[in-house]
Amino acid sequence: MKSFAARLLPCLLMFGICLSGSRGAAAPGTGPESPAAKARRVEWFRHDKFGLFIHWGLYSIPAGYWHGKPVHSMSEWLMKRAPVSVKDYEKLAAEFNPVKFDADAWARLAVDAGMKYVVITAKHHDGFALFHSAASSYNVVDASPFHRDIIKELADACARRGLRFGVYYSQAQDWHEPGGGGNDWDFPPNEVKDRDGSFDAYLHTKSEPQIRELLTNYGPLALIWFDTPQMMDTGDRAQRFRDIVRTLQPDCLINGRLRQGVPGDYRGMGDNSIPNQAQDDVWEVPATLNNTWGYRRDDPNWKPRGELIFKLVDIVSKGGNYLLNVGPTAEGVIPQPSQDNLRAVGEWLKVNGEAIYGASRSPFGEEFGENAAHLKNRKGEPVFLPFTGWRCTAKPGKLYFTIFTVERDMGTGFFALPEFKNRVIAIRSLGDPAHPACELKTAADGRRYFNPRTAGSNPLGETYVVEIEGDTVVR
Repeated sequence: MKSFAARLLPCLLMFGICLSGSRGAAAPGTGPESPAAKARRVEWFRHDKFGLFIHWGLYSIPAGYWHGKPVHSMSEWLMKRAPVSVKDYEKLAAEFNPVKFDADAWARLAVDAGMKYVVITAKHHDGFALFHSAASSYNVVDASPFHRDIIKELADACARRGLRFGVYYSQAQDWHEPGGGGNDWDFPPNEVKDRDGSFDAYLHTKSEPQIRELLTNYGPLALIWFDTPQMMDTGDRAQRFRDIVRTLQPDCLINGRLRQGVPGDYRGMGDNSIPNQAQDDVWEVPATLNNTWGYRRDDPNWKPRGELIFKLVDIVSKGGNYLLNVGPTAEGVIPQPSQDNLRAVGEWLKVNGEAIYGASRSPFGEEFGENAAHLKNRKGEPVFLPFTGWRCTAKPGKLYFTIFTVERDMGTGFFALPEFKNRVIAIRSLGDPAHPACELKTAADGRRYFNPRTAGSNPLGETYVVEIEGDTVVR
């Protein structure tokens, strides 16, 4: 039997598409760029710090179960983990009718949470697109009774509320297509697809055209969040995607998962993985509110709001961004616990957002923790022991100390400042800006400290701004 690529080649040639190499000459402006150009492109990302991730698709219908039995995996991986055949999984499209979907309500939630950008799964690994696509009829407008372009509606809603809008797109894995990566229960394994040309055919006929559609039909995109770069290291595959983005929307950011080991405009940490120490580059932590990304009906393990706030401050104090996920139901409703916890973070940010937006990493580092002297992990490496008492972010002439616990001295809480040489001009609480400044004191050992006037009144963390002489800390 002829290979998939061999059978498809005559059709591709009819449309002037070549399976080998990139299309035509190199796109303008896609060669080496100056560090200043990249710095300008990521400037908004460095400032905004906090975004909403949305994992939504056909997998919200089974919600972690298949034929009444739980599939032990993340909800959005159900098709692969069960596994479910393409023929059976396609039937979910005929059921997908999220009549309670309200793009404006979702955008409003992001604003209420203090988030500045939104990223939604335009196409996940199951291959189903939440936008109208000429490249594949397997999309929400053509294949479902909903017949509405979800990406269009959400992009417009975000624009109305001043939110930057981006899309997640699974460029390599596509379990619905014979040439797409990842499906080895209906189709040949990746190694065969890579060798016989069917994977390149998939890239040329679906993945690349859909990226063009997203960059052309949905207004300015803040970023494209690629994922699981299987087989993307070969030839110019990844470069073709970069060329498309840079040609159509030069300011659109590309994350670090287009090709293995290539950071993109910013580096993505592992899922729910926060580094132990501050980082110098541009980076982001994608994270869940419970245990899974897509909606799973048996996962009520919601992270407490205090934990969410600590992680936000922790990440920003180390120089990164926090992309926090929700998984809507098949009806199009974001679970109420997700909404409640996100709005609680937003209420905290209304008071303390000055310490987050536009802030840079901590100039210290002692607050993060230290390696254990004797305890080691399975790799023989010292176990890191995190400290959670406080975190610091900075702006020129200002240090923001968010205090989660304070030491006790004769029943009175006090906070010892880390050592630095700058003169302290004033200390005030962001939670009570009209309150008299806190008094700076000096201990017998020369360490400076102050007594937080509202110590313990906010269990979610209290932020104090310490104004210093000079724009940067001198140690």
